[in-house]
Amino acid sequence: MYFDSHAHYDSRQFDSDREELLAALPELGVEGVVDPGCDGESSRLALRIAEEHGFVYAAVGWHPQEWESWTAESLGEIRALAAHPKAVAIGEIGLDYYWDREHRELQEEMLRAQLALALELDMPVIIHDRDAHADCLRITLEYPGLRGVYHCFSGSAQMARQLLDAGWYLGFDGPITYKNARRNLEALAECPLGRILIETDSPYLTPEPNRGRRNDSSQLRYVVRRIAEVKGLTEEAVAAATAENARRLFNI
Repeated sequence: MYFDSHAHYDSRQFDSDREELLAALPELGVEGVVDPGCDGESSRLALRIAEEHGFVYAAVGWHPQEWESWTAESLGEIRALAAHPKAVAIGEIGLDYYWDREHRELQEEMLRAQLALALELDMPVIIHDRDAHADCLRITLEYPGLRGVYHCFSGSAQMARQLLDAGWYLGFDGPITYKNARRNLEALAECPLGRILIETDSPYLTPEPNRGRRNDSSQLRYVVRRIAEVKGLTEEAVAAATAENARRLFNI
């Protein structure tokens, strides 16, 4: 059974068949899903989806790309949403210099505010780090009481070791199946099985052999297969261990 620790079923790309797809996932071996919000609206939708499907949980937070909608009231909104019984983390939060380098100070302000809230609420965090490795690492390590996962980890093996030493989990998804995955696989090799989460980032990052199509949690088997190959383990062992890791981190 697979646990998809990061899938955006609140995305508009699922509007046409969301209910049918989610209803079918348990029969396809998916025992759990965490749907992270990216702003107030998507966090509320993730919670509604979680209310309607027992195996789905939500994270609530403000993504760095959503800086334009961040206001003085946003943190209070996240706090209120985090009180929902199906909210298991603060996320997806972090830094993204790929799409926006101009508002780095605001991104850092948003990230620090939400990290402090996670500590206050004793909740794990889901970190988005795109082309911002040095700053993300520096900032998150300034909060030693935090626990969480670096979603779609794309940093170096050295960065992986630093995060693992600090108690973090690393999320791996479709890119580890790609031909240019050398850096991802180096980080994966450093990560013990007990700190690995599997994820899809649906509808994005579809693994080979289906790259280019819309992703969903049924595609986790390809991610598990690649991890099993790298680690010299059975796919069943990887699926079981990563599901237990997700339940442990998110207190499910």
